[in-house]
Amino acid sequence: MDFSWLTNLVGPGNESLASTLVLYSFVIAAGVYLGKLKVAGVSLGVTFVLFVGILMGHFGYVVNAEVLKFVREFGLILFIFSIGLQVGPGFFSSFKKGGVLLNGLAVLGIALNVVIVLAIFYIEHAPMEALVGIMSGAVTNTPGLAAAQQTADSVDAINTMAMGYAAAYPLGVCGIIGAMFLIKAVFRINTSDEIKAIEDEYAATHSAPHMETVEVTNPLIEGKTLRELHDIIQCDFVISRLYSLKEQKIIIPTSATEVHAGDKLFTVISEGDASRFESLVGPEVEMDWDEATPSQVVSRRIVITKTEYNGVALGSLRLHQAYQLNCTRVNRAGVDLLASPQLRLQMGDRITVVGDLNDIDRLASRLGNSMKRLNEPNLITIFVGILFGIILGSINVGFGMKLGLAGGPLVVAILLSRFGYKFKLVTYTSSSASLLMRELGICLFLASVGISSGGGFAETVFNSTGMWWVIWGFIITFVPLVIVGCVARGIYKINFLSIMGLFSGGYTDPPALAYAGGSTGSDAPAVAYSTVYPLTMFLRVVAAQGLVLAFL
Repeated sequence: MDFSWLTNLVGPGNESLASTLVLYSFVIAAGVYLGKLKVAGVSLGVTFVLFVGILMGHFGYVVNAEVLKFVREFGLILFIFSIGLQVGPGFFSSFKKGGVLLNGLAVLGIALNVVIVLAIFYIEHAPMEALVGIMSGAVTNTPGLAAAQQTADSVDAINTMAMGYAAAYPLGVCGIIGAMFLIKAVFRINTSDEIKAIEDEYAATHSAPHMETVEVTNPLIEGKTLRELHDIIQCDFVISRLYSLKEQKIIIPTSATEVHAGDKLFTVISEGDASRFESLVGPEVEMDWDEATPSQVVSRRIVITKTEYNGVALGSLRLHQAYQLNCTRVNRAGVDLLASPQLRLQMGDRITVVGDLNDIDRLASRLGNSMKRLNEPNLITIFVGILFGIILGSINVGFGMKLGLAGGPLVVAILLSRFGYKFKLVTYTSSSASLLMRELGICLFLASVGISSGGGFAETVFNSTGMWWVIWGFIITFVPLVIVGCVARGIYKINFLSIMGLFSGGYTDPPALAYAGGSTGSDAPAVAYSTVYPLTMFLRVVAAQGLVLAFL
């Protein structure tokens, strides 16, 4: 039986469309599988697709140059755009409160990475295309590599960057975790004490919505309306139900409802404001509202799934006037937010309302309340964003610099995720759909880069030059982390768990974050990671592009 067709299909050197699809499918499948294997609790994730691609390229597998370039650039755009949508909502808010300090330290780390690269460039006269790839691998930042390659637009430079990235990446992951160990040893840190300090600080300052029943005892507020109470107390709170002592019944209050001595108020308020509210209104008391509330008055959650309410202020829904309902809180991505009238709703928000079941059903019909709608991807927003991202990336912003196919979609995605509702664009995407788009994009990109650079990888890396690439990569990884860690702990006394998240987010490295979370059993590293990740991701893309434009 003749199996020559199979040999032609899966053998090296064939550039047919079928062979190309088989090659990409194998590289991605094998890379994702191997990336799940853990060594000392750490895995390389989808980055292993790059190494499988290099291996196949080394054994002579090739892809038509035009096809490879298209797949590489399309994968890059999908990946970068989905990253922008993910980090966009937190990009501007990450500068608030303690985020300023953490982001400042992350920027210091980026600056030190660039300084070391420039020092090696001038002292060792190493090629900048290799150093940019080494830097991207050392800080485990694939978007930076992608941006640099797209900016270079030279096959030789692109392949050299990929080889530098592959040489530096493994020790990049190890170097981040090693820096954590060193900082812990130098400052004699006890992880249990750090966890307790985080928990104590959280308990003291956490301002998530807090529910309590307060009895009115202050004679100075006798007969005051709830609107007047807001002016007196000057903090955000919601009275979802009120037990009137005079009428001996529970009512759903409005801003015009008066309070009297002996009334009991079921209050939703931030924990930090609760004591002030009690001092001005009255003490906290016990009351079983479920038993006392009439059967027709219930509490339900409604999901915002109609696009016309994306970006609409909660107060504009006029819940009490139109429906005799009170909104007590809004849950967004698992986080409860106080239901202030100024809060702008987003697709996927879950609002908790109290009132008659028939009124709740009418409101639910108005707002959508259809989980099926949330599972439908908003393809219009995605491709409109990509369209304007490519246009923006093609504009010369000065000094011959363009944002390119990486920077343009990234900037547009960040802006759309934050301000898209102003243009009636829905940026909500289910977590599974967002993850699929991001993982598909990065796998296509890494497979293309690996296949194209695999032919000369062994000759370039496994020699004295490659050895120096590994050493330089480790220096770029380790030295800035040690300096930043010493400044963070020694000068600013930042909690070690936050430093672990700072290291992981500053190097955009999920494996290091997984190690930090697994070794501490706390989500504090993830909080710090998410605080610095948006700005770091953006600046690392810009830094890689800047080095290419300045020195190539």
